[in-house]
Amino acid sequence: MSSMEGAKAERKEALKRLREARKQTIERAVRTMKTHRKAIDAVKRQLAEGGRTVPELAEAAGISSADAMWYVATLKKYGLVAEGEKDGSYFRYELASDAVASAFDPHENE
Repeated sequence: MSSMEGAKAERKEALKRLREARKQTIERAVRTMKTHRKAIDAVKRQLAEGGRTVPELAEAAGISSADAMWYVATLKKYGLVAEGEKDGSYFRYELASDAVASAFDPHENE
């Protein structure tokens, strides 16, 4: 085997390892995104039923309060959630009025 053929074989093997490593990373990212999407959908479903505090959302959606707050903050940033009246130590959050109609739009993720 010439040195050119050896170098070519090494590059081919390196690319094969890189593709394998990338495949695992992509699969992890896809699983994470699916988990986030399910949690966001659960939060939206709860908010569609009426205003909720972060602890109420967390309990109903089966996620931690920290995650619920993160999702609410994200949805609020994009105008999908509005901050309502204060209820004790917590604010009540609700779907923004124009977001209610599109909250469960089946074409939203296309």
